Amino acid sequence: MTQSMTSAARSVATLREMILRGELAPGSRLGEVELAERLGVSRTPIREALGRLAAEGLVELVPNRGARVASWSAAELAGIFDLRVLLEPRLTAFAARNATPADLDELDRLATQMHEVGAPGPDQDLDALVGLNRRFHDTLVALADQPALASALAAAVRMPIVLRNFHAYGPAALQRSLAHHSEIVAACRAGDPTWAEAVMTAHIRNARAVMVPAAPAAQEES
Repeated sequence: MTQSMTSAARSVATLREMILRGELAPGSRLGEVELAERLGVSRTPIREALGRLAAEGLVELVPNRGARVASWSAAELAGIFDLRVLLEPRLTAFAARNATPADLDELDRLATQMHEVGAPGPDQDLDALVGLNRRFHDTLVALADQPALASALAAAVRMPIVLRNFHAYGPAALQRSLAHHSEIVAACRAGDPTWAEAVMTAHIRNARAVMVPAAPAAQEES
């Protein structure tokens, strides 16, 4: 692997994480010079990284205007959630059938951590919640062992929807979301795929009810 390839791969990983954490906000401009200075690399790996992230749907390449972090309208987000509700609950049902006790312990650990960092109070850390949430959902998809469904979900959702800015959640919606994770684990422990599928459906619809109305306001702010 050449140094340029190494720098490009590192730049992709760093920029992806910055976008998913919300450090680079939707709609914000991505200047090659500024990013190169920030990451300590040349412009070439940054250019390559932006192209790869555009293929993932995280970045938009605008002719004559450069690159910016992708943003989505309320209609686009609604469509993504509609596709997600068709796919992810089915994957969760398969995961409930396949999960071992060790797998369930790991999911339970993640759900517990999400409760700890998401609970109201001085220790609440909504940014940490994003990463834990992503790991929980990714674990379920992996446990499902359904490559075709998983690929369809990835193509429909792309990475941006995993962003899930929990700052947009009110207390009641956040509490529901956290409780859903624990209930999904309970359904899996009970060996009940139908229950697990139903909870994931409710979980996604809860997120849709929060994120779709918030989309236009978030874009105007950016």
